[in-house]
Amino acid sequence: MADVTMTDVTKVFPGGTTAVDRVSLTVANGEFIVLVGPSGCGKSTLLRMVAGLEEVTDGTIEIGGRIVNDVPPKDRDIAMVFQNYALYPHMTVAQNLGFSLRLRGMHKPAIQDQVGETARVLGLTTLLDRKPAALSGGQRQRVAMGRAIVRQPQVFLMDEPLSNLDAKLRVAMRGELSRLHQRYGTTTIYVTHDQVEAMTLGSRIAVLDRGRLQQVGPPDELYASPRNVFVAGFIGSPAMNLATCRVEETEEGLALLLGGHRWPVPDGQVALRPGLRSYRGREIVLGLRPTAIGLPEAAAGDCPRLRVTAVTVESLGGEKNLLFAPPSGEARVESLATADDGAPALWTARLPALAPVHAGDEVEVAVELGRAYFFDPESTEALPVTEPAPVLLATK
Repeated sequence: MADVTMTDVTKVFPGGTTAVDRVSLTVANGEFIVLVGPSGCGKSTLLRMVAGLEEVTDGTIEIGGRIVNDVPPKDRDIAMVFQNYALYPHMTVAQNLGFSLRLRGMHKPAIQDQVGETARVLGLTTLLDRKPAALSGGQRQRVAMGRAIVRQPQVFLMDEPLSNLDAKLRVAMRGELSRLHQRYGTTTIYVTHDQVEAMTLGSRIAVLDRGRLQQVGPPDELYASPRNVFVAGFIGSPAMNLATCRVEETEEGLALLLGGHRWPVPDGQVALRPGLRSYRGREIVLGLRPTAIGLPEAAAGDCPRLRVTAVTVESLGGEKNLLFAPPSGEARVESLATADDGAPALWTARLPALAPVHAGDEVEVAVELGRAYFFDPESTEALPVTEPAPVLLATK
């Protein structure tokens, strides 16, 4: 096992496209870190540079304290698991698992022992004589992981290994991955675009956007204290509701103007974020988790009310998601607050499972501004808080 250190790593492709822009990140020995972000954000390119499959334009990558920029992939002592399994179709499971050990010149009895142990851990013992064509998607993925595990490398690199599996199998394989990491404790860098996968797997998450590192931290920290609008909108399912509003001073204190609504800002928010006062007469970005919008009888304290029309209602068994048009007619927080066609993105409220709400119904909801987030509209950075905010650690 080894730590991995990336210092100002940059990748510029021919033609001038910058895929990774001065990323600095340290992965501790034995850590499971997840690189997450939308398609094209540079996460897979960064992983491939660690593997040696892409050249580093600038910066350095160290594995176990050794700079590996010019070290061939086979000499980096890493193992990579790909999205498409990359199994040899003409080989049996046993042959696939033991292939890298044969290349190392390991004796046959030792190969059989190591392959047998890996197969036992992954539940592949009864499949050793089958070829990939005779395996299910989940079984092929386990073989792909086994082929990496059997080498006992310093670092595992995983590039969206579960994206080809169905939803139920992905959940099962996430548990399998966590169990394997607890067993072997190998340093792991895992790439995914699925933020739910990132939240459930990583001891830390590194969020990337347009080649730049946005925030690194434990899942709960990224959820409760997003550094900027991008992280706030990306981490959390359903996504945070975002809108640009105006801050004004009233006789009772600060208030938010949004789409014809005037919502008083709770004194606790002003005490927590003193910088709010500097936005008087200016615009600010408001963020509300779906859990901060719900039926009035479930709200904490006296909250602003909002009458909305249910565009659709998602019944998830233990809860419902109510989707409705945002209070403001305009979406002004770049693509995170808008649909792909530029129309305002729908807001989401979290309702109890038995709430009698259906698509087309007019519903009154309460907005808990005591659980709101605020961001600067120009820098998109979150307003600093004076102390930790336990109220923001609401259920995901």
